[in-house]
Amino acid sequence: MALLNILRYPDARLHKTAAPVTVFDPALKALVADLAETMYSAPGIGLAASQVDIHKAVIVIDVSERRDSLVTLVNPTILEASGVSDMEEGCLSLPSIYDTLERAERIKVRAFDQNGNAFTLQAQGLLSVCIQHEMDHLQGKVFVEYLSPLKQQRIRARLAKQLRKSA
Repeated sequence: MALLNILRYPDARLHKTAAPVTVFDPALKALVADLAETMYSAPGIGLAASQVDIHKAVIVIDVSERRDSLVTLVNPTILEASGVSDMEEGCLSLPSIYDTLERAERIKVRAFDQNGNAFTLQAQGLLSVCIQHEMDHLQGKVFVEYLSPLKQQRIRARLAKQLRKSA
């Protein structure tokens, strides 16, 4: 397993669309293991392959308190969505940036596991929001792009200031 480099917003590679996975092989299993290790180490509750510049439709998520309930979604598709959730979101590609977005409270998603087995998952609350957030990454979208232009401008300025301080 290896820790992968997480792309930082506004890196243009975060806007690439992920390709569907067509081969379920040891390389995919290694990618899932690396994504999980990177997510846990960051620490985060979700990570899309797109965030580490691997543009395949693969997501890992673990919203459990004990960090022992890894969910892997390959080629995820939302089948149903209902309700409204206003939850604060953050992102490993935007350290220390948080804002509230409106998303579906409950979803039903169809995906494959790392072995190529199809399954459906009913999710609500934090898991639902996390899946939607990570699926946005697969479409080349970062959560702050849902915010107003003024908020986006302030976030870019804040990130630039953080970058100057760390340099």
